[in-house]
Amino acid sequence: MTTFVDRVELHVAAGNGGHGCASVHREKFKPLGGPDGGNGGRGGDVILVVDQSVTTLLDYHHSPHRKATNGKPGEGGNRSGKDGQDLVLPVPNGTVVLDRNGEVLADLVGHGTSYVAAEGGRGGLGNAALASARRKAPGFALLGEPGRSGDIVLELKTVADVALVGYPSAGKSSLISVLSAAKPKIADYPFTTLVPNLGVVTAGSTVYTIADVPGLIPGASQGRGLGLEFLRHVERCSVLVHVLDTATLESDRDPVSDLDVIEEELRQYGGLDDRPRLVVLNKIDIPDGKDLAEMIRPDLEARGYRVFEVSAVAHLGLKELSFALAEIVSKARAAKPKEEATRIVIRPKAVDDAGFTVTREEDGLYRVRGDKPERWVRQTDFNNDEAVGYLADRLNRLGVEDELMKAGARAGDGVAIGSEDDAVVFDWEPTMMAGAEMLGRRGEDHRLEAPRPAAQRRKDRDAERDEAQREFEGFEPF
Repeated sequence: MTTFVDRVELHVAAGNGGHGCASVHREKFKPLGGPDGGNGGRGGDVILVVDQSVTTLLDYHHSPHRKATNGKPGEGGNRSGKDGQDLVLPVPNGTVVLDRNGEVLADLVGHGTSYVAAEGGRGGLGNAALASARRKAPGFALLGEPGRSGDIVLELKTVADVALVGYPSAGKSSLISVLSAAKPKIADYPFTTLVPNLGVVTAGSTVYTIADVPGLIPGASQGRGLGLEFLRHVERCSVLVHVLDTATLESDRDPVSDLDVIEEELRQYGGLDDRPRLVVLNKIDIPDGKDLAEMIRPDLEARGYRVFEVSAVAHLGLKELSFALAEIVSKARAAKPKEEATRIVIRPKAVDDAGFTVTREEDGLYRVRGDKPERWVRQTDFNNDEAVGYLADRLNRLGVEDELMKAGARAGDGVAIGSEDDAVVFDWEPTMMAGAEMLGRRGEDHRLEAPRPAAQRRKDRDAERDEAQREFEGFEPF
């Protein structure tokens, strides 16, 4: 059963915004109380947050679909809908967020670091918020905006100071078990370690973490064996330790050639040339291993490596190795730039930035793209003529009509607002006649202008009485 997952594809969906409410206040003796429709609530976000207690992406491997809650619709009486609840997903330290094309969206390192993977939709405005001096009683409200959704890839890159690399069964798991309190699986067959193991080592006043990376073999950087799955876990380490088996039973292998093979795989993987290296000759408790270690040590030192002869079983040479690693880690930490508080960068828009673009496509269609026009279209109820007229007014004030004229559009040309997959297409009229103008003066609701039945009956009776009175006054007797 899988207990460690370091790469998953996650489908996230933020909550939709709640629809605004179109309502008119009705109370006894107050027939024209005015609009009182509340706004819709905001949809919940999907947020990734680094949690030190989480060490694997296993939960998202079993449940890859995650969705935040929707905002509630507004109600009459100026009651706004409740906002959707944000969905917070804990991820391990060192998680990299990528899109489906492999582009890095965020690198989450440090407890509490967060990233909004999907943003919730805005709630629609109710007719109370849309009322103005010209539009006193809107008979419509704005729809809630759909939340963002999509697929992202989460990759875990272990955050450790030291990485142990080497062939399978070279003794990496045994070494980390005696240097730290980690208890990895240890056995005398290849590929015993199937997941990276982390241990904490204390050497004097320095405390550092050490990672046991699963065994590498020739071709690991191209996907052979387990190497490609776990090479990413050495990217963040400050020092690489080559663990070489000096007592291997395979006749076609020797420690020097093993070192060359692993170095070639690291070179092909890329990005690790600047990391300092140490060489650990393991299993010197075996007589043949001790002799071989003394034989090849001068050659390795001639290449510029610091070489340590150790035995994880007999606990030989471990103290010297741990303090040497502590020295390198301390220097690497001191060389790192000092962390600064996150700087808030404000990027104001250019003065001449209209916020949208108008382009003419090959088929003669004019396409309008921009955050505001596309959002306004998504929030418009096209079954309501007054709402469509309000959209036309907003687009006209934004300057869309002027830009269409500059682009050469004429009456009757097709205009699309939005992307090719989700666009609203209409035949453009320069006067922007969209239906609301046919209802009368903008901002009026004819339902409120119509009298109540009882009041109409009283007016009819009064009119009949007045007519009878005029006829009586004009009657002349014989």
